[in-house]
Amino acid sequence: MAEAPLPAIRALPSWILGRAAARGRSLVAGALAAEGMKMWHHVVLSAVRDLAPVAQADLGRSVGLDPKDLVGVLNDLQSAGLVVRAPDLKDRRKNAVSLTDDGARLLTRCEKAAREANDELLAPLSTAERDQFMGLLIRISGTDG
Repeated sequence: MAEAPLPAIRALPSWILGRAAARGRSLVAGALAAEGMKMWHHVVLSAVRDLAPVAQADLGRSVGLDPKDLVGVLNDLQSAGLVVRAPDLKDRRKNAVSLTDDGARLLTRCEKAAREANDELLAPLSTAERDQFMGLLIRISGTDG
C-alpha cells in the first residue's frame, strides 16, 4: 500500500491545526448560513453588541477588518435592519453603530448555532479534555482568551 502523500507535512502540528480550524470554520459557517448569516457578518454583529455605540473605524480595528470590507458588511447588516448607523455623539463627523432589536435576536440565535457547531467539532473530547485543549490553544495562539 502506498504512503499517504506528504507524510512529513501532514505530521506537522501546524498542518493538523489548520485542518481542524478549517473543519471548525466549515461547521460554524454552515450553522450560521442556516440562520441566513455569514461569518464576518456574525463577527461584526457580535462586536457591535459588545462595543455599541461604536465608531465605525473603531469597530473595524476591533475585529481586524479592512475599512472597505467593513462598509460592505455594515451596509448588508443595516439593509437587513440588524444595525443602525447614526452620527457619533462624541464626534459628529463619524458614524456610531448600534444593534437593533432584530439584530440582537438574530445574534442570540447565531451564537447558539455557533456554540452547537463548536460542540460538534469538540465532540470526540471529554469535558476535561476540552478544557485542557482550549487552554493549550490559547497558549500557542498568543491570545489571552
